[in-house]
This record gives sequence, structure tokens and C-alpha cells, in this order.
Amino acid sequence: MRHYRSIRNRGKRQKSSAFELDITSLLDILVILLVFLLQSYNSSGIILNIPSGVELPISESQAMNTPGVMVQVSPSTIWVDDKVIYDQENDGEQWKKDMGNRRIVPLYNALVKKRQDIQRLEKSVSEAAEFSAVVNLIVDKTIRYNDLKSLMFTSAEAGFRKYKFVVLGEE
Repeated sequence: MRHYRSIRNRGKRQKSSAFELDITSLLDILVILLVFLLQSYNSSGIILNIPSGVELPISESQAMNTPGVMVQVSPSTIWVDDKVIYDQENDGEQWKKDMGNRRIVPLYNALVKKRQDIQRLEKSVSEAAEFSAVVNLIVDKTIRYNDLKSLMFTSAEAGFRKYKFVVLGEE
């Protein structure tokens, strides 16, 4: 009788074993695809219009730009958010400066007006983003260091104390 039971139960034991699938290689492929897609994804959503007279320096940095006021500078022109505030061809002289030749007057006036507009909008709209005090400097690589210091000083005096330099990344 004992022999009979063991033969009868042998078929049940074999049927109950589950089929095992090795998915290690499939998971490896999915992880590689995920890493590739995350590496190539651009989440900043910032679009820059670089004027034709500005040649950006090249950088190996991979950090993305942040939203803020765009100040674009070429040797003869200054733009604030795509609006020309100074053009040497029309004015005929180098940047007008005050405060011991440190602050660029047209840039200071435009940035103060821009800051006031942002703060006015912030007060009137409840969902408006808080004033970040960030200025994105898009500067031609031929600009002298003293002029760059004047740009930064002028931005700080106008209330924009955080600087971000926009450069051209290598592909």
C-alpha cells in the first residue's frame, strides 16, 4: 500500500514545480535604456536667442541654465531680454558709466525697471513666482575683464545679485 501511494503522489509533485524564467538580462537592458534616456533629456525648457554679434565662450560644463533676466552683451550693443538698451553705433560713444566708472547707466536703468515690473507683477498675481534676483549674462568672449566686472557690479546694484554665465557647450 505504501508503494502505491508514493507512485500516486509522484505525478503531483512533478506538476507542482513552477517554470522559472531568468529576467536578469532583460532588466539590464531596461536599466541601460533608462540611463540613456535620462542622460539625453533636457528639462530646463529655456530658449535663448543669441544675437548675431555675440560669440559665446566654449565650456565643458553640463549644468543647465536657470530662468532669470537675460542680459546679452556684444562689444557694441547691450540687450535686456531681447530689447536693445544701448547701441554704440547710434550713441557713438563707449558705455556711459557713473559711480567711479563702475556702473553702466543704461543697463542699470533697464534692470531697475525690469525688477520693478517683476515685483509689481508678483504683488498683483497670487500664483506669480517669487523674485529670484537671477541675471543670466550672455557675454561675447572678446569683452574685457574690467567691462565684465562693470556688468556684474551694475547687475548687483540694480538688485540682481545672482549671476549665471551662459556659455556654448561642446557636443
